[in-house]
Amino acid sequence: MTVYGIKNCNTVKNALDWLKKHQVEYDFHDYKTQGVTAAKLKAWSQQVGWESLVNKRGMTWRQLDAGTQAGVTSEKAAIALMMEKTSVIKRPLIEVDGQVVALGFDEATYREKLG
Repeated sequence: MTVYGIKNCNTVKNALDWLKKHQVEYDFHDYKTQGVTAAKLKAWSQQVGWESLVNKRGMTWRQLDAGTQAGVTSEKAAIALMMEKTSVIKRPLIEVDGQVVALGFDEATYREKLG
């Protein structure tokens, strides 16, 4: 199991705390230091939809100019943005054997799928 995110994100911290508390083993992939490939983003997009991957509630999205935001109308545009600004990817994303099992932190989902 791999948890993708950014170490200083509060939502990621909550998710990692939950995993530790429930003794769930995982590898952590930090977008800031390790990046993410277009192929990985495309694979996730095919599973959960590119719209779900772009965190439009986050500070990174809100700091984008209106033109950039308006230009994110396709998977291709979303992947380009997510590669350029990894902080715009919704997090954490949890992947098991190539499958996205959780996006964001929701304790009920974690109990059901990871607990």
